[in-house]
Amino acid sequence: MSDVLYERDGAVATITLNRPERMNTISHPMLLALSEALLGAGRDPEVRAVILTGAGRAFCAGLDLNDAASEDGVKKGGFALAPTLDLREFPPVVLHQLDKPVVCAINGGAAGFGIDLTLGADVRVMASHAKLAITFTRRGVMPETGGTWYLPRLLGWSKAAELILGGRTLTADEALELGLVSRVAEPDQLLATARAVADEFAAGAPLAVQASKRMMRAAMTEGFADHVAHAYLQVLPLMQSQDFREGFSAFLEKRPPKFQGR
Repeated sequence: MSDVLYERDGAVATITLNRPERMNTISHPMLLALSEALLGAGRDPEVRAVILTGAGRAFCAGLDLNDAASEDGVKKGGFALAPTLDLREFPPVVLHQLDKPVVCAINGGAAGFGIDLTLGADVRVMASHAKLAITFTRRGVMPETGGTWYLPRLLGWSKAAELILGGRTLTADEALELGLVSRVAEPDQLLATARAVADEFAAGAPLAVQASKRMMRAAMTEGFADHVAHAYLQVLPLMQSQDFREGFSAFLEKRPPKFQGR
């Protein structure tokens, strides 16, 4: 079976890291497969939300160091962090640029590259037994795929420094208290909880949901006045869409809207 599974159920696509025997550590082929799955969800007009999760007892324990040390790894330039890597197709970059909302269902332990993947999602739902091992400095490295960008923005400088510089490991309850995850669920309810969140996103007008996410992303680097002007330019075409007319009519008629994504 593939190391990255892709399944669409209605308007929600589920992408599953599928190397449970290796705690879903990421090999070089998995990087390519994961990026392609994310890009495929972005291209599919039927997909309105994405769930990202792992198979087995771990979400993702990081990059596969055995893969890196193999004859097909660094010796052939195939390791994930080879100097020739095209970062435009690197999963954390693809994930960050995806306009469709992503819910990460953290089914088990996450470490290294797996931590940064979770941070790239819009919403994180965590199994009650799972842990987030932000232990880069305890291994002689640093968060190389987005953690140093996301965590200060999500938590503020002081809390992010505690986690990154101290090499902390968080339980689900600690992550919830910090606001790093939105919900904690029992393991057998994790996917159902993530699906409920994804369904909420999928119920909105797709063009409006995607434009809203783009503007949230842009706001991280724009000043207020520039951002308001940018938002105005984004909302103009939305007000010409069929979905805007449908949403307005549904409100007046007191009925659920039927959005078509156009």
